[in-house]
Order: sequence, then C-alpha cells, then structure tokens
Amino acid sequence: MTTPDYGTAFAAWRAAAGPAWDAYSRHAFVEGIADGTLPRENFLFYLRQDYIFLSHFSRAWALAAAKAGRMAEMTACAGTLHALVHHEMPLHVRICAGEGIDAAALEATEEAPENLAYTRYVLEAGYSGDFLDLMAALAPCVLGYGEIGARLKGAGGPYRDWIETYGGDDYQDLCREVGRMIDAGLEHRLGPGWAELPRAGALADRFATATRLEVGFWGMGLRGNRPPG
Repeated sequence: MTTPDYGTAFAAWRAAAGPAWDAYSRHAFVEGIADGTLPRENFLFYLRQDYIFLSHFSRAWALAAAKAGRMAEMTACAGTLHALVHHEMPLHVRICAGEGIDAAALEATEEAPENLAYTRYVLEAGYSGDFLDLMAALAPCVLGYGEIGARLKGAGGPYRDWIETYGGDDYQDLCREVGRMIDAGLEHRLGPGWAELPRAGALADRFATATRLEVGFWGMGLRGNRPPG
C-alpha cells in the first residue's frame, strides 16, 4: 500500500526516522496481529499496558490543548482527546471485559518499564518544550497507528476489532486532521521555510526518539509477563 497522506511534516519526520520507522510499523507484534498468530495472552498484556499508556497520552493531548496557540489547534487537540477517551480506551475495556478482566483490574495494571519510559518522555516533551515539541513526540503514536490500521484494514481473524478501529474512517479522518494541524502549526510558528531551519532537525529527532520508544513498546508486548532481560 502507499503511505497514507497525513501531511508534509509526517512524511518528512517518517523518512528521517529511517529504519526505526519500519521496525515500529512492521514489528513482529504488528504482523502477529495482522495474521492472527499473536498469542492471546500477549495481546491482552499489551492491551492492559496500552490502557495505562492512553491515560497518560490523554493527559498529553490535554496539555497540547493548553499550549495551543490558536483555536483551530485547541479544537483539534480536544477532538483527539475525545477520541482517546471515548473510542480507543472503551475498545480496550470492552475486549478485556470479554476476557474476564474488569475495569478495576485494568485500572490497577502495573506499568511496565517500557510504558514508563515512553509516556514520561512524551509528557516531558510537553512540560519542558513548546507545542511543536509535544506534537513531534505525540505524532508517531497517533499517525503510526493510523498507518498500521490502513495497511491491515480488511484483515480478519481474532484481532479484527483492533484493526478496524485504527483502519476505520473515523480514525483515518482524525489522522489527517492531526497532520494538517501539525503542518499549519509549523508554518504559523516557523514560517513556510520551516523545513530548512535548524529547529526542523530537533523536531525530527524528537519524532525519531518517540518512534524508537514505540518499538520498545511492541517488544514489551511480545515479551508479555516475562520479566525484562
């Protein structure tokens, strides 16, 4: 498939991430979701961790709304926060409930080290940096899942609900909206020639670091309940 068009910045940052992007978007965990071979216990371990991840991710998008410079940015950030809280997280609750994991158990999940590393990196980018720093740290997750969902869309098997959530029209529309917001935010703050400025390299580095942390998150899913090391 062709890479989804989520805007100029995403295309540039994705390319600058190099092999790390394929290591993330085509990770063995992702391919196990695609063909249904991922063990169910690994998927459920990942879902529990991802539920906790999304709670922090939601806070990061709320922080982005607070750091937004224009109403259009605030609206897009609020829309993304709404999608996380009202669509993605309920998907996790629904699937886990079907496996006998109730909401209280889900909330009580102990964070794995890879989860701590990734979520705190994103939040730190928001606390210590500006709106653009936070967008570069957030983008690999929201847009990477969109790319994965678009590629896997139509696959059947036990993980069809997960695939259809990220490959579906609502999530794809959200990705395009976020991509447009990032492009507009860069041009508004740095000018139309932003890609030639030194700041562009720093933002691409933030994106690449978050991408590597995504690779680690998938690796955590493959490891499952086994201790690291």
